[in-house]
Amino acid sequence: MRLRRSKIIGTGSYHPPKVLSNFDLEQMVETTNQWIIERTGIHERRIVEKGEGLSDLCERASRSAMKMAGVKPEDLDQIIVGTITPDMPMPASACILQKKLGANRAAAYDLAAGCTGFIYSLAVADQFIRTGCARTILILGADILSNIVNWKDRATCILFGDGAGAAVLQSYEGTGGVMGTRIRSDGQGVDLLKIPMGGSACPATPESLGNGDHCIQMMGSEVFKCAVRSMSEVAQEVLNDFGLDVKDIDLLIPHQANIRIMNAMTRQLGIDPDRVMVTIDKYGNTSSAAIPAALDEAVRRGRVQQGDRILLTAFGAGLTWGASLIQW
Repeated sequence: MRLRRSKIIGTGSYHPPKVLSNFDLEQMVETTNQWIIERTGIHERRIVEKGEGLSDLCERASRSAMKMAGVKPEDLDQIIVGTITPDMPMPASACILQKKLGANRAAAYDLAAGCTGFIYSLAVADQFIRTGCARTILILGADILSNIVNWKDRATCILFGDGAGAAVLQSYEGTGGVMGTRIRSDGQGVDLLKIPMGGSACPATPESLGNGDHCIQMMGSEVFKCAVRSMSEVAQEVLNDFGLDVKDIDLLIPHQANIRIMNAMTRQLGIDPDRVMVTIDKYGNTSSAAIPAALDEAVRRGRVQQGDRILLTAFGAGLTWGASLIQW
């Protein structure tokens, strides 16, 4: 009997049409276009219009992925949305998306793992398929970070954008597909990247709203070091699981957090920069949307061919990190 695996059969992505350039940010906070590019690699990012919710972005990305996959809403067994910016505290954005898609027979739930949300969602979906508990699963990484950014804090507001990326996984018997995934976390780093107020432990108050305590707070230098080390290590672990070297990888898609982080990790792994997918210049850091949206762009631009080995790796709040090895 051949081993049951999961395989990505469709990808999709969506970024809002509204562009916020570095020159726009020069009018909002003390910064310059050159300063932002030198430190982050970002030229512009996409921002939602007022009234546009996470499930709206997810719906567009999902329909694109489902069209490529050739699956209908009724084919979906599960919908998993990796996000830290749901439409509302409850119900899950995955349930709202389920209603919009008409996928009435699917189980739907959100998964919060910061910027590693898509990798975590991929790991969960892969296990459901491998065990035979599901056949077709829609997974997304999506975030609207413009709503949780302090636009007076130049250390963070220059980094983030909005977007959604989707993938359809389906069961098949054969080699390749999602070969393996490793996910990690370290709660000792919870204070390095957080939104301190607004949850059940620290409900909203007029003072907290005025102080910007409902916005992203980040210890940049510490996050930088942890991100480079953690993504490099977990990527190497996944390669070791299959006796592979970086030279065996056709495309690396790292979390699009900061070009300096990506370059440092690339050097540490020893992979040719020409085999690294970079989209941060156009979209900024879109959290859990970054990897699936970059994968979709790579697929549609012809950078991914049948049989190619693709390595995904991400790092986010929690602290969380992970890597996945896929054979297309």
